[in-house]
Amino acid sequence: MTDKPTDKPSVLFVCVHNAGRSQMAAAYLAHLSAGAVEVRSAGSAPADQVNPSAVAAMAEEGIDITAEVPKVLTTDAVQESDVVITMGCGDTCPIFPGKRYEDWELEDPAGQGLESVRPIRDEIRQRVLGLLDSLDVTPVGR
Repeated sequence: MTDKPTDKPSVLFVCVHNAGRSQMAAAYLAHLSAGAVEVRSAGSAPADQVNPSAVAAMAEEGIDITAEVPKVLTTDAVQESDVVITMGCGDTCPIFPGKRYEDWELEDPAGQGLESVRPIRDEIRQRVLGLLDSLDVTPVGR
C-alpha cells in the first residue's frame, strides 16, 4: 500500500460546529468530484448532530448526509489537506505554511428552517463548483 498524496487533491472544510455549512460543502465536493478529491470536514466545537435543515436541504439535491457526524478539528486533518476552507471558525484553525487557505463567508444555518437554509446551500454549491475548477477537476454532470 503506497501513499500518493499528489494523485488526488485534498480539501478540508472547517466551521465551528461541523453541523451545517462544512457538512454541506463536503457533501457537494464528494458528490460533484465523484471521488477525484479527498474530502474532509471538521469543527472547532462540534455539535452533537448534523443540522436537520442541512440534511433536508441536501436531500432535495439527491445527496444523503444522514449518516454524517460532526467531527473535531485536528492538526493532522489540516496537515493532511492541500486546501483548507474555513467558514466562520475564526482563529481556531491552525495555520501551516504551504497550505492554501480560503475563508468562505456564509450565513450560519444553525437554528434556521429549510427555507432559510436553501440559499446557503445554493451558494455553497456555486463555491464548490469554483473550487473544483481551481483544482482542475471536472464536476460530474457537466
